[in-house]
Amino acid sequence: MIITRSPLRISLGGGGTDLPSYYREYGGFLIAAAIDKYVYITLHQTFVEDLIVKYSKLERVASASELEHPIIREAFAATGLVGNSLELASMADIPAGSGLGSSGSFTTALLKALHVHKKDLISPAELAEEACTIEIEKLREPIGKQDQYIAAFGGVTCFDFNKDGSVAVSPLNISEDTRFNLQDNLLLFFTGYTRSASEILHDQDSKTKKADPAMIENLHFVKDLGFQSRKALETGDLPHFAHLMDVHWRRKRERSKGMSNGPIDQWYELAMQNGALGGKLIGAGGGGFLMFYTENNTRLRRAMREVGLKEVRFNFDFEGTKLVAQG
Repeated sequence: MIITRSPLRISLGGGGTDLPSYYREYGGFLIAAAIDKYVYITLHQTFVEDLIVKYSKLERVASASELEHPIIREAFAATGLVGNSLELASMADIPAGSGLGSSGSFTTALLKALHVHKKDLISPAELAEEACTIEIEKLREPIGKQDQYIAAFGGVTCFDFNKDGSVAVSPLNISEDTRFNLQDNLLLFFTGYTRSASEILHDQDSKTKKADPAMIENLHFVKDLGFQSRKALETGDLPHFAHLMDVHWRRKRERSKGMSNGPIDQWYELAMQNGALGGKLIGAGGGGFLMFYTENNTRLRRAMREVGLKEVRFNFDFEGTKLVAQG
């Protein structure tokens, strides 16, 4: 039995500049943090010849090439495994489509399990890039590289997405006190809406490829906010970081009509009236989790609870994609 896990993530600045349609022309930058909510993969040998795969569906096939699940099918192909006499299952702490990067976490955890099965050694950078190749190049998803990289590396991490496709990875130079305060004062609330990131990002990707002036200017602005956010975090100015989150969210809403909706906007304004210093919707938009920075946790929690939003408490994860158990 092999058990692997990959952390989910929150974005702290620069989100959206990790799509190839943008960084190949202008270079991208963002900050992300892995959190202790995970996607798990289990893999073990069976006494039947077929490959059995369990996720929201059950598939039993003679070989991995016959699988309907595109990511699992491509992961087996990438690692050269047919899948005979194997059973694979996935579980997650948070439902898919919630804006916390579950697809990238799923792919990295899956690839890690398959490489462990083959007794291959693979670095976080290799794992992230292999996951990106599957999702972006093989499956043509209009997504960025953030999710795969933060899942593989973990931590509170800066990523420079270079024009040649390479990615420079560096830990955010943040003091321990600031890190603990950030962790304590960032609150996540589930909106109850789930959505496909691909659908939301398709509009951004299409406009960027067409060099739409408004979209390009928006992403330039967001990238600059990412740099400002890094400075605010590294100098310990968390109220200013919170303000930048608010600026980011209000600007991000301009990218697509599907970015927000009436209830989300109302909850956001309610939070800002009840102790939040800044916030945003995590992920591509359209649903998932609202994240706020506050120095009055009790007041904000009460306000969100009264309108029915469920909080998910978290800590940062510094292990990234890892083998949990093997036996």
